[in-house]
Amino acid sequence: MKIIRKAVIPVAGLGTRFLPATKAIPKEMLTIVDRPTIQYIVEEAVASGIEQIILVTSAGKSAIENHFDYDFQLDTILKERNKVLLREELRHISNLIDVTSVRQKEPLGLGHAILMARNVVGDEPFFVLLGDDLVLSKIACCKQMINLYEQVGSSIVAVRRVPEQETHQYGIVEGEESEFERAHRITRMIEKPAPGTSNSDMAIIGRYLLMPEIFDLLEKTTPGHGGEIQLTDALQAMSKRQGMFAYEFEGSRYDAGDKLGYLKAVVDFALMHQQLGPAFREYLESVCKQLPEE
Repeated sequence: MKIIRKAVIPVAGLGTRFLPATKAIPKEMLTIVDRPTIQYIVEEAVASGIEQIILVTSAGKSAIENHFDYDFQLDTILKERNKVLLREELRHISNLIDVTSVRQKEPLGLGHAILMARNVVGDEPFFVLLGDDLVLSKIACCKQMINLYEQVGSSIVAVRRVPEQETHQYGIVEGEESEFERAHRITRMIEKPAPGTSNSDMAIIGRYLLMPEIFDLLEKTTPGHGGEIQLTDALQAMSKRQGMFAYEFEGSRYDAGDKLGYLKAVVDFALMHQQLGPAFREYLESVCKQLPEE
């Protein structure tokens, strides 16, 4: 069984849900407290033993690559000003992990974006991590999935239960309980099902552990609306061919690509911040006291 060494993070999207904020700034660089969203994703990968990040980028996304690069001029200024802790933190970011980037020249869907990373990933299993999804957990979500992979040796998608009225917003999986804790053998996958077309409430979130055969399936996938290649179509084919598991991870998930989800993430991550947490909690409590009673 091959170990999981690489993670693909598609960051080529326009971030239209956050316009005008994302007109000149990549959505992945919007900050949650004191660091950009993308850094939390990369830190989760590092905590799970991943050795290389492959960013699938587009024009205007150089800020993401620059964030993980070494800035000699900035480092020199911080050194001259004796900003020791800040300098150490920035050096830590630049040394976090090996970061490579490939271009998606046309916006042809998530499946197409992943296909662009084929030459870098090679013939080994890998993660796909979506930059919109943050997971707050004691054990990194990717690490939880790796623990399951070491038992089952096949592809895994992370899922969470969602209310019935929200299932049409997600890729939904139907499955059977397995002998593995919190894991289900997938029998069917539906992208944003219409009401009444599925009884399942298991929604796929932005964590996928995939076998390299997904690339062949993506190449054969017929483009859908707008000429886009949908990842879910290739996953459905893979589940029939090789079998696949849905894993109900432990932790809280935040859709940082949605304004309300982003605000929830800011609040919860701020409350957990070592320096800011206590003062922020006190502030929130004072705000709540000022709210009018219903």
